[in-house]
Amino acid sequence: MTLRLYNTMTRRKDVFRTREEGIVRMFTCGPSIYGRPHLGNYRTFAWEDVLERYLEHLGYEVQRHMNLTDVEDKAIAEAEKEGTSVESLTRRKEEQFHEESRLLRIQLPTGLHRSSRSIRQAVKLIQRLMAKGLAYRHGKDVFYDPTKFEGFGRLFRLDMTRWPKERRRFRKDTYPGRRWNMGDFILWHGYRAGDAVYWETEIGKGRPSWNIQDPAVITEHLGFSIDIACGGIDNLYRHHDYNIAVVEGVSGVELAPFWIHGEHLLVNGKKMSKSLGNITYPEDLRTLGYSGEHIRFYLIFGHHREKINLTDSDLAVKAKELDRLRNLAERLCCGPPGEGTGAPSEEAVMTTISDLVPHFEFHMNNDLDVRGAVQTLLEDLEKLAPEKTGGRMTAKTCSALQEELQRIDRVLQVLFPLQD
Repeated sequence: MTLRLYNTMTRRKDVFRTREEGIVRMFTCGPSIYGRPHLGNYRTFAWEDVLERYLEHLGYEVQRHMNLTDVEDKAIAEAEKEGTSVESLTRRKEEQFHEESRLLRIQLPTGLHRSSRSIRQAVKLIQRLMAKGLAYRHGKDVFYDPTKFEGFGRLFRLDMTRWPKERRRFRKDTYPGRRWNMGDFILWHGYRAGDAVYWETEIGKGRPSWNIQDPAVITEHLGFSIDIACGGIDNLYRHHDYNIAVVEGVSGVELAPFWIHGEHLLVNGKKMSKSLGNITYPEDLRTLGYSGEHIRFYLIFGHHREKINLTDSDLAVKAKELDRLRNLAERLCCGPPGEGTGAPSEEAVMTTISDLVPHFEFHMNNDLDVRGAVQTLLEDLEKLAPEKTGGRMTAKTCSALQEELQRIDRVLQVLFPLQD
């Protein structure tokens, strides 16, 4: 069985291969920590966590890094609004991110980096881009000219024939909506009187834009060539093609052969937004009585490339599905004897148990089909129920079952209590 992942770059399911045998270098976009991540953000972090855990299950050493965007326009504006420093604001939000990730059993990478710690690397990249003629100064700022980079927009399949002939510049770190800014994007915000956040650097006083921060973290900690880049579907608009243009503009070699994107989580059919008042956090579901495992299961059960629509009824159904799976797994080893008078054939039971992981891998190898993997697991476990086999499992088969389920749950993280 071979792992196949849907690759946004090729628009097909590709056989997964790494540049270096046995090692996966992976970058996943982290949160902007001026605000609190919502459930849609955690959906992305949850399936990325499943991907990392499954790669480890297959025997890979995963070198995963993630950035925490802690210096950008929105963080500066929010800190000013609250009357605090950017450092204080983002530290508070970072702690909350860690707490909620633990609740959802999301294993954050050891390579977790605040963007503000990669200023020197950002400056080096900008200097090299300017030397190559891909970036230029405009006043105190530095911009990237996408028309100078061959193949710009190839991830999105951007039609560059529509690019305007006159020069346009986009100075904000981020822009709302899933649309393209048809013009030059900013790399460096030159200092202006009254700016609260800036650094003294070789290219002058100022701060790096959001567009250079991921490339700085990637190249500083993983190099100029990685295996997988991940993020939410919104990153397919502008952000990831900007990353490609920056990194490959410096190195001249492919940044990543695999690009994986996850779809939105909707709430009652609508995208989460402040104007609709439907932004939902893990804490909101906890107050309704759902555990961290319930929430995690809900987030990973729907395929990561499909939208999922959070409703009270759907959440309740998925929670009952997880409870059913967990109760069945527990009952097989710890429950009362079945109604039958005989004992199941140990050989037959062991055959079913030995199929659990291969069946799980069959579905997971198909673009991380968690839904198929869980449904097949439930069907397999039902075959072992006392009412089906005519008796209770032996100590040997129980131990074997526990071992196989733990192997599966090292990926899913929903079946057994969290181990310290």
